[in-house]
Amino acid sequence: MSHLKSSRNTVVLAALLLAGATGAGAATPAKSKKPAGLERYGVAVYSDLCLQKDRGEIGGQRVTLHRFAEADAVVYEFTAGALSMPIVASDVNIDDASGAFDFTIEGPDNEERTFKGNFSKDGKTLTLAGDYCGGNASMPMKLSRITDFGKPLKACTPCPAEPKAPAAPPTPGPASGNETPVS
Repeated sequence: MSHLKSSRNTVVLAALLLAGATGAGAATPAKSKKPAGLERYGVAVYSDLCLQKDRGEIGGQRVTLHRFAEADAVVYEFTAGALSMPIVASDVNIDDASGAFDFTIEGPDNEERTFKGNFSKDGKTLTLAGDYCGGNASMPMKLSRITDFGKPLKACTPCPAEPKAPAAPPTPGPASGNETPVS
């Protein structure tokens, strides 16, 4: 009888271990998945700050994202010859599933400005829509996630030259007399 009881315990133990292993295996991917590559809690810094070699000034901007249980917060900094005072965003929205992101700041001129963009799937890049190169809306701002804060700034790259507008067709001059008038 003890042999039968021992076999039954072994089968029950094996079934429990198998069920536990199957359940743990199924639960692990969902638990470790980070939508859009963003951690739900913590701090992430995205920047395109660079050094303008000819003037020795810093160019670019920096977005610091603070993720809390209650809400997300953003601190935005930009350059205008020197790095600006940090501006705390008043409205921050992140769609963890798609990586869509927007925030609103009150600029130095007291006008509100909303930034919209997306995080890459791995969370290493933040692309903000806008006018990066002198009003050129087709040039989005790409900010990389910073992990090495002691790394020297890279050199700024100049904006690409804007394509020249096509030449206007020649303006017709006075009639030469060879044209037939239309009546």
